[in-house]
Amino acid sequence: MSLSLVIPEKNMRYPSEDINESTILTIVNNERKKVVPSSSTILNPLISVRNLNVFIQKNHILKNVNLDLPNKAITCIIGPSGCGKTTLLKTFNRLLENSSEIKITGEVLVDGENIHDRNIDVTHIRKKMGLLSQRPCPLPMSIYDNIAYGPKIHGIRNKRKLDVIVKKYLSAAGLWEEVKDRLNAPANRLSIGQQQRLCLARGLAVEPQVILGDEATSSLDPISSKTIEELFVHLKEDYSIALVTHTLRQAQRIADHIVFMYLGEVVESGPAAEVFNNPKEKLTREYLSGYFS
Repeated sequence: MSLSLVIPEKNMRYPSEDINESTILTIVNNERKKVVPSSSTILNPLISVRNLNVFIQKNHILKNVNLDLPNKAITCIIGPSGCGKTTLLKTFNRLLENSSEIKITGEVLVDGENIHDRNIDVTHIRKKMGLLSQRPCPLPMSIYDNIAYGPKIHGIRNKRKLDVIVKKYLSAAGLWEEVKDRLNAPANRLSIGQQQRLCLARGLAVEPQVILGDEATSSLDPISSKTIEELFVHLKEDYSIALVTHTLRQAQRIADHIVFMYLGEVVESGPAAEVFNNPKEKLTREYLSGYFS
């Protein structure tokens, strides 16, 4: 898939002063049309977000978010720092919980099930989501036990079954050949890139429906980053993948679907080719052209 960023036209006029938040707010309030919910174009989405609002203390972080994420595809969530990308991702597996400081309204539906329903078992919900964080966080145990940990929690104790699971998901993460002769070695002896693939394998071992990534390659070297990207492209054949990224080039390389956020709102969402090559919203065009970041 070859995509290109939108370049501003030569005669496009911008204000002479440096862009600031007030300027952006003017664009948001005066020139942006409300994004049509993607449910009109996505059939049978695995994740649907309806009228989602998140308040942390007195701050309104996510503002009436409505989204559908396509099944068995890579969705990249883009936007400047502080726009709500990671907060949105955390609502997908209930890493944000209602408390005295956090208030959540609206729905996040996974397979039609509202995961923020008070009667839902949180463990059941989180089993559906494999999370890959910015930095790898292997458990303080062996390579083998890192992968077997989740299946054991969910009741699998048979050693032969665990052996099959460990090999299957280390292979899925492209790590089996590198570690098969040292499965009992501490996981923290692996390189950073290998640790991130181990964490990916650990998440896959509980057989989730969705893989979530929060800047999953930001701490990796270019070669390890490329390996993780290639794994995502391969894994989308079996999983829905939602990734937060600050790197537009990464989104260009691997995204099937784009969600662009600013100040807690979804400005635009749609197929990656359409958003990158023919964005509907002026704010999207300006972000993609580098007018602000």
